[in-house]
Amino acid sequence: MSMSMIQPVIMAGGSGTRLWPLSRAGYPKQFLVLEGNTSLFQQAAQRLAGLGGHGQQALPPIIVGNEEHRFLVLDQLRELRLEPDAVMLEPLGRNTAPALTLAALQALEAGQDPVLVVTPADQTIGDGAAFGGALHQAVQQAAEGAVVILGITPDRPETGYGYIRTVADGAALAVAQFVEKPDLVTAESYLREGGYYWNSGMFVLRASRWVEALQAFRPDILAATQAAFAARSVDAKFVRPAKAEFAAVPAESVDYAVMERLPGSALMPLRMVPLNAGWNDLGAWEAVWQVAVKDEAGNAARGDAIVADSRNTLVHATSRLVSVVGLEDVVVVETPDAVLVADRARSQDVKKIVQQLDSSQRGEHTLHRKVHRPWGWYDSIDNGPRHQVKRIMVKPGASLSLQMHHHRAEHWIVVSGTAEVTVGDKIILLSENQSTYIPLGVTHRLANPGKLPLEIIEVQSGSYLGEDDIVRFEDTYGRQ
Repeated sequence: MSMSMIQPVIMAGGSGTRLWPLSRAGYPKQFLVLEGNTSLFQQAAQRLAGLGGHGQQALPPIIVGNEEHRFLVLDQLRELRLEPDAVMLEPLGRNTAPALTLAALQALEAGQDPVLVVTPADQTIGDGAAFGGALHQAVQQAAEGAVVILGITPDRPETGYGYIRTVADGAALAVAQFVEKPDLVTAESYLREGGYYWNSGMFVLRASRWVEALQAFRPDILAATQAAFAARSVDAKFVRPAKAEFAAVPAESVDYAVMERLPGSALMPLRMVPLNAGWNDLGAWEAVWQVAVKDEAGNAARGDAIVADSRNTLVHATSRLVSVVGLEDVVVVETPDAVLVADRARSQDVKKIVQQLDSSQRGEHTLHRKVHRPWGWYDSIDNGPRHQVKRIMVKPGASLSLQMHHHRAEHWIVVSGTAEVTVGDKIILLSENQSTYIPLGVTHRLANPGKLPLEIIEVQSGSYLGEDDIVRFEDTYGRQ
């Protein structure tokens, strides 16, 4: 039997609005550590890295994600000592069909036709061995030309997922139909009848098969994505489709564009492999409660939390003590700048809060108080009408852009590490407990020449303190 080449593809472009306030557009749920010490994205990368064996060889992963999150992707892969094949950076979201098309075109670029194992970056799997076993089966079928979906064996009448109806096809299961999210009565009937599975959003198919299916059903998406890919720019591992061309790609999901059209067509077989491995898509706080470790009263708590006389409650504390008394079926999520209290059964509706924040142009739906940047992070710890205080961490060897502000002056105090400060035409080195002053209108830069992280306290004062009061002269990270 010839060796099957497996090309893992991780779809990391989602915004995870239903897990607000922990998940935000600038730092969405796939990059959060919800349990243990690795993020959902890192867990997906580790699961797929372990797929070799059984006559199958796993290649380094292709990541498809948002341009805004490129350094989060690289940093989190570096922590695992995993090198990606490529990080495809979408300049704007176009749903999953164009994202998968970019990955398929990248995989075909080397002249091979590997089996793509496509997974969202924001799911949990409890049983890694069962996951590996199901995927090896799926890869074998896909290597022979089938398109294979992993279907989750349902353990409850869930109304939040789409379902797949299957029929026997020899030793395999063929997909007969995709069914929209049902109401409770319908979901209960699916469980009684059997043959229905949850749609996991994980697909296994040869790269050429995806291109062929898209050519048959949505040639417009294929042609537009090919145009954006052909005009791409490449910078080390980052592959950037051309922005104007990618903006012209119709937004569509993998399911709508291709999968739901395959049953009943003679184009190629669509099969399903059952997955019974403790899967959860963590789509909302209810799902986080489902997979969390709970006490005998069904309460799940993370962080500095005290729970008394409560049942089936989730408390997630990030930055301070959160205490609850006498609650039942409630979610409480605390972050430094926002607190959510919700009925657990209504946790899908958190997105309504995010929509309100967005329409009133508040920043809390996009950024945390602590904002991650390619060079490190900053945390806005205090502000008033004419002042703002930030804690800033700069990674070893990193530097901020050479910049200037029209409306504010800055004081910098080094808390730990060594700072290399450019002020006008002077360069000075500051160590712990030393400080400097940056007058309004003077060009300046902060850099960390050392081997340890640099932490400073920045005190800004002036008539306007917005992040947009910045003129960049040189920027390592390609920002305007």
